[in-house]
Amino acid sequence: MVHLKSFDNGIRLVVRPMEGLMSVTMGILVGTGACVETDEEDGISHFIEHMMFKGTDKRNAFQISDEMDRIGAQVNAFTGKDLTCYYAKSITENAPKAFEILADLFLNSKFPEHEMVREKGVVVEEINMTEDTPDDLCLDLFGEAYYGKCGYGRNILGTPENVNGFTRKDIKNYMAKRYTTDNIVIAMAGNIDISLAEDLVEKYFGSLAATHKEKRLIPAKGIHNSLVRNKDIEQVHIAIGYPSVCRGADLYEATQLMNSVLGGSMSSRLFQTVREKLGLAYTVYSYLSPYAETGTLTVYAGVNAKSYKKSVNAVYKCIEELKKKYLTEEEFLRGKEQMKSSFVFAKESSSSQMLLYGKELIYNDKLFDFDEKMNKINAVTREDVIKAIDENFDEKGMAAAIVGKLDEPLPL
Repeated sequence: MVHLKSFDNGIRLVVRPMEGLMSVTMGILVGTGACVETDEEDGISHFIEHMMFKGTDKRNAFQISDEMDRIGAQVNAFTGKDLTCYYAKSITENAPKAFEILADLFLNSKFPEHEMVREKGVVVEEINMTEDTPDDLCLDLFGEAYYGKCGYGRNILGTPENVNGFTRKDIKNYMAKRYTTDNIVIAMAGNIDISLAEDLVEKYFGSLAATHKEKRLIPAKGIHNSLVRNKDIEQVHIAIGYPSVCRGADLYEATQLMNSVLGGSMSSRLFQTVREKLGLAYTVYSYLSPYAETGTLTVYAGVNAKSYKKSVNAVYKCIEELKKKYLTEEEFLRGKEQMKSSFVFAKESSSSQMLLYGKELIYNDKLFDFDEKMNKINAVTREDVIKAIDENFDEKGMAAAIVGKLDEPLPL
């Protein structure tokens, strides 16, 4: 039975016990990320995530890693467009110690000046690495092409100029507005006793004063542009996207199923046509990016420069054929089984369950309901998927990005 507890200061705890495991994954999730940053803050969510591991009153940066290693635990973090997560995984008997270290770095990081100088260099190199990773660069460029340089189009890593300019005061000001008790969820999944989980959260987080996040309007309307980045590389990397459903939309599950048919698996139309039949790409797929207010459906392909136009036309042809609403019964049933299987597989992973239940609380302020999700998937009809096709390929809302030896953007 999944357990939910709201503490007096606004922090929420969700525990997903999982029988048969000998470990637990514990996460601290914050409802913040690149999409709420201002131009001056661009990249600060990600920089703070890095700096959280650089020392507290009790531990320096090495000691944080060393003490986790001594108990065989794994610790890490990530920053997204609208979520930041710090997490640790340990065997059950070491969960109290792992959570104490995780809570220490989250609550008591001091952001030493000498560590800030060093970590700025690390993050700038991470930015440079993305510049040298053309598929990542292409998808970042697509975000800018669709949303512009703010909101969901903002680059998570920020710019070297911004990163090098961040101060301890900037960090403290941002955290005061976003790292608030009403914007924090603690999620645990695996072999963990519920009463122990509550005691741990009460011990380390219970004394925090109630604080409230700053509400920020996120620019969610697309600008629908086409951008190109000329780079001297062998392949051409293409991203083409359309307006799609937001989280929780009526046609969300139907759109997921439609995406599976288009490019979400090795049996999908894009994979079978562009890669297997025509041999134009090694990697080609489609994916959904649903947010609270908006969403996109994006097709990505890495292709040979000489066959760039042929590849683009092949992608468009797959989309056009889907828009004709011809969906076989086999495709429909296969897509439904793939969706159901993905949730069942996730149910067997403590890391996936921690993130799944934590996200649902952060995003929707409710418990994730596995049975409800499976019922929604089972209830999707072929007619629902056809409706989703109608609503997901608005050419007026298209955007595109290209990275490679090209000078011209993709015509929209």
